[in-house]
Amino acid sequence: MFQVCKSLCTDFNRATRKLFKSQTIGSLQIARTMFIQTQETPNPNSLKFFPGKGVNVLDSGTYDFPNPQSAYCSPLAKMLFRIEGVKSVFFGTDYITVTKSDDDVEWRVLKPEIYAVIMDFFASGLPTLTEQQPSGATVIHPDDDETVALIKELLDTRIRPTVQEDGGDIVYMGFKDGTVYLKMQGSCSSCPSSIVTLKNGVQNMLQFYIPEVTGVEQVTDEVESISNTEFNKLEEKLQEKPKD
Repeated sequence: MFQVCKSLCTDFNRATRKLFKSQTIGSLQIARTMFIQTQETPNPNSLKFFPGKGVNVLDSGTYDFPNPQSAYCSPLAKMLFRIEGVKSVFFGTDYITVTKSDDDVEWRVLKPEIYAVIMDFFASGLPTLTEQQPSGATVIHPDDDETVALIKELLDTRIRPTVQEDGGDIVYMGFKDGTVYLKMQGSCSSCPSSIVTLKNGVQNMLQFYIPEVTGVEQVTDEVESISNTEFNKLEEKLQEKPKD
């Protein structure tokens, strides 16, 4: 009986080592052949990083990490936030958008660190997300009225694909009294032209197809809004000249 148990344990350990070895070799081969490319976005503080052909960041959809606290479900996002100067991270199916904190942080300094993190991560074999991704905000629900359903459909089919090409996304947040509330993500969240995109692009298209829409407003995270307010206050204080 003892010999049988010993034999089973030995076989199990061999199989486990073999499986681990095959996974490790596969991951290292991916990292070794990885050729990361970058693409500029309309936001000069955001860059799209493409890990390479055959490497999926997400199976489908997008995922936004506006701050380090939101990266609890992604080992890759956590690693990227450890790089000094990284403000936010955004995942697409085949790319990663990284937004730097300000103009003083130079891409020539950040890019080598980002390359290293991406290569090390995909060599590790870890999942991009450790928890299930939330369902998309543009999913049409049975209790959505006709106008809301049309807004979501138009966002999903005509607007979001264009925005995603620029390394960002637009999330439907609500519709009230003729106003559509949207949240910008990824490169679009801090892009200087985001308001222009909303008003001239998104709003015009929604109003053209859906007469019930009278306007579009951008929604920001409460934490982000508070941070921006405090930053503006600090900036005003610094700009104040001391009285003689």
